[in-house]
Amino acid sequence: MRPGLLAAVSLVAAIVGAGLVLVVARAAGWLHRGPGTTTVVQVQGGPTGAATPVVVAKPLAGNGFAPAQIYRARSAGVVTIYSTFGAPGSADASSGLGSGFVVGRDGTILTSAHVITTAGHGDGTAAAAARTIYVGFADGDRVPARIVGYDLYDDVGVIRVAPKLHPVSPVPLGDSSRVVVGEPVAAIGSPFGNADSLSVGVVSAIHRSIPSITTNYDLVDAIQTDAPINHGNSGGPLFDARGRVIGINAQIRSTGDSSGFEGVGFAVPIDSARRSLRQLVRTGKVTYAYVGITTEDLTPSIAKTFGYAAKRGALIDSFASPQSAGRKAGLRAAARVVAFQGQAVHVGGDAIVAIDGIPVTSAEDVVRIVADRLAPGQTAVFTVVRGGRRLMVPVKLDTRPTPAG
Repeated sequence: MRPGLLAAVSLVAAIVGAGLVLVVARAAGWLHRGPGTTTVVQVQGGPTGAATPVVVAKPLAGNGFAPAQIYRARSAGVVTIYSTFGAPGSADASSGLGSGFVVGRDGTILTSAHVITTAGHGDGTAAAAARTIYVGFADGDRVPARIVGYDLYDDVGVIRVAPKLHPVSPVPLGDSSRVVVGEPVAAIGSPFGNADSLSVGVVSAIHRSIPSITTNYDLVDAIQTDAPINHGNSGGPLFDARGRVIGINAQIRSTGDSSGFEGVGFAVPIDSARRSLRQLVRTGKVTYAYVGITTEDLTPSIAKTFGYAAKRGALIDSFASPQSAGRKAGLRAAARVVAFQGQAVHVGGDAIVAIDGIPVTSAEDVVRIVADRLAPGQTAVFTVVRGGRRLMVPVKLDTRPTPAG
């Protein structure tokens, strides 16, 4: 929480019963500027060599938005998740409630990592998996589940129930890259423990960069919606008009002491969640490439004022450590910080304008390209502007370190 703000802004995870205020630090660019390392590889009991779950559900027919039809067709695939943490009777014992949705005939369920772990509880300790997990279905039946794995960076969790204990109804996954502002959406989940609740709204914004609940990184490409999301909705699906999941409901933003929905909710885009799902099902863990730099946007006015031979890109602010991949490769960080148009700007270093030929127009593009397209150990060519020169710098990527939780 930043001092001096007239209205304190908090991001609240939807775990009911935990009774914790989740305070998140702002992460900017590729690596948070504060202390601590970041990346997401935390797993419990993940299978090896398992295939990606097969979803048999199809998009709904028609071009209109029919919330009642979406609810009838998809609510059976949405579940309530009951988690317990800590040793029974101990001081750290707690319980939580969230939502999830079935994505495979083998009983695979997608949810949020913070629903099935202690990540984001704000105590600074390493994330711990829930001691027990039960899944409640739309018919009121409840069965045990086990954790396949979780990705703290993207706040994605995967659990599994045995289909022989209860029939499952997988829901289809959509394409979050095709989502547009203004399109109607429907959220199904268990706000405040009220299972199988439907809320509707529109996509308010896309490509939002928001502080993560579970790590010090920003979560990029989040979908903003005005569909009411409250405690207990976390981990549940955000559907498009044809009943396809385009996001995992993850956060709300409220002001002051309020922890309820005030018109701003965020969902993890399903494209990034699908990437996490594949790795977790296959290996039980998720790895990300790592450059070890912080960046900020290069804008036309900054470029003109400080002599950069490119109008847009990502300015390198600093390195995570002397041994970071970017520094070892010869990239240059900012030489000074100046006040410019009401903000602090890091200048004098390299401006990244492309990675492996893919244009970079903002700091978020660095995160997006490295996380989505590149792998640890891979060598990528960073095209940078250094003053008036354009250089090609090969960078051998590291693996992101594990976060503290």
